[in-house]
Amino acid sequence: MSVHPVDSRIFGAAWGRDELRPFFEDEGRTRGWCEVLAVLAEEEGALAIIPADAAAEIARVMRDDLPDLDEVRRGAVETGHSLLGLIRAQARRCAGGAGEWICYGCTVQDVTDTWYAHSLLAVADLAERDLDLLEADLVRLARAHRSTPMLGRTHGQAGLPITFGYKVAVWIDELRRHRQRLVELRPRLGVGQLAGGVGTLSGYGPHGLDLQERVLARFGLAAPAISWTSARDRFAEPVIWLALVTATLDKIGQEVYNLQRSEIGELAEPAGPGGVGSITMPQKRNPERSEHLGTLARLVRRDADLLLEGMVGDHERDGRSWKTEWAAIPEACTAAGAALLIARELVAGLEVRPEAMRRNLDAWHEQVAGEAVMIALATLTGKQTAHERVHAALARARASGRPLRDELGDDPGIGGVLAAGEIRRLLAHPSTGLAEALVDRVLGG
Repeated sequence: MSVHPVDSRIFGAAWGRDELRPFFEDEGRTRGWCEVLAVLAEEEGALAIIPADAAAEIARVMRDDLPDLDEVRRGAVETGHSLLGLIRAQARRCAGGAGEWICYGCTVQDVTDTWYAHSLLAVADLAERDLDLLEADLVRLARAHRSTPMLGRTHGQAGLPITFGYKVAVWIDELRRHRQRLVELRPRLGVGQLAGGVGTLSGYGPHGLDLQERVLARFGLAAPAISWTSARDRFAEPVIWLALVTATLDKIGQEVYNLQRSEIGELAEPAGPGGVGSITMPQKRNPERSEHLGTLARLVRRDADLLLEGMVGDHERDGRSWKTEWAAIPEACTAAGAALLIARELVAGLEVRPEAMRRNLDAWHEQVAGEAVMIALATLTGKQTAHERVHAALARARASGRPLRDELGDDPGIGGVLAAGEIRRLLAHPSTGLAEALVDRVLGG
């Protein structure tokens, strides 16, 4: 039987997170559904919607006498219903006919939506903790390398000098926006579902709204203004948020991946004592963590797309929208959880090589100083003219192999306008601009 990598005993650690498995594996999910049914019965008993003695017996069985999962599976196969197998298995365990009152007035989607909302809040708590820890390590890197010069690259080409601290501060600022998004979405996520067949709470009589608030409050959830059975944005939003977070982690990983390339060598992933890059090329030190961040982020982005598709459904309930979430939400959560852990490991042990950064910058320092020459010239000739002159001189230098300073000095439109000493000064000390001040602004001084 095929197994998803997250469920693999061999590969599962790279695709999931032990802290999240209890929420999404069969046993944890079944236990979670049973707790929703137990709380529902208790509150229905308190409001005399069902007999109090039946409510107590249902709650006892749901918490203390969980059925064998094979029994639940057989019931689901026999009935073709997602929850009826569990209901019947637990009803058989209830004394005195109490099982007749299990899930009274409630739908399977009430149970699963409430359980998912509660579980997603726990996922959000874990993600928040990981983002805080990741940010702390990034802040440490940005401070340590606030003034470490390196080559800035645009479109994969040499651009202008920056500092490594500046690059890291850009990552920090992006991750902080994700943290703010999480603060904003929590109130929309922390809402449960208990609405009945078409969302009107018709099965509970006049106590429906009271029951809804009491049950959901037990799970730390708010009651919705109206049913969201067919309005799936509440779950689409957190999965899209996970896609945003993992996309940023993927971007960081891709930068480490590229800067670790043999011909660049400015960064390196942490290497464990038993780590092996290649079984055929013993010299290899592969960017395993960086690459895998990209793998996991792709899965989460696909799952976010599925959740967006699910927002379009028919009338008051559409199983196509809702059941798709059963596949997409667990995968998105477990993949994102794994990605956050891998990113923390990557950043915490990242090897920064200032000497390689300086070497690569020195190899291009005259070229990347072209902007400074252009700006100095522009004050005398105008920007467009200065750009054309310096651009042409740079092209001639690349084609001929001559030093740029000679091409600039021999050009009457440049050397005849700027003093030779000024040209040498600009080329000798390419500026990192306000990189350090921008790092300070992100880090708070």
